[in-house]
Amino acid sequence: MIREVPSTDVPMDLLLLADPSKEKVRSYLSNSRCFVASREGAIVGVCAVQPREAGRYELMSIAVRPDQQRRGIGTELLKWTIDFFQKAGAEQLEVGTGSFGYQLTFYQRHGFRVTGIDRDFFIKNYDGPIFEEGIQLMDMLRLTIEYNKGDPTDTA
Repeated sequence: MIREVPSTDVPMDLLLLADPSKEKVRSYLSNSRCFVASREGAIVGVCAVQPREAGRYELMSIAVRPDQQRRGIGTELLKWTIDFFQKAGAEQLEVGTGSFGYQLTFYQRHGFRVTGIDRDFFIKNYDGPIFEEGIQLMDMLRLTIEYNKGDPTDTA
């Protein structure tokens, strides 16, 4: 089951799986809409989405408890979030992630496309190096889903 919860009810330990900086998580959490995935009464997944400019939202964090990973929970949570914001009338949903690894392909499988590069993001914005698959993260890729606003060929 997936549902929206107040940002104060989101488990910080889960958010820190996706972003190791407690300060960064705290900086966006209070302004975010938060959603949790539950199984058998326990929260097993979480995501936080922050509004940007009108019609634009950013997925700040998505994470699943390690013992619950590879069971489709992250996929279900991401799909639910994409659909939620589309139904709410959003024009786009974007996310920032490392320039390689499973997170990048995870987002691409669900329709996100690369729209920009934030060079040296992980070097400039974190106290220490962050490694994925034994490689230091340096650049952040910006990926976006553009929601269609009706049929572009419809001129009526």
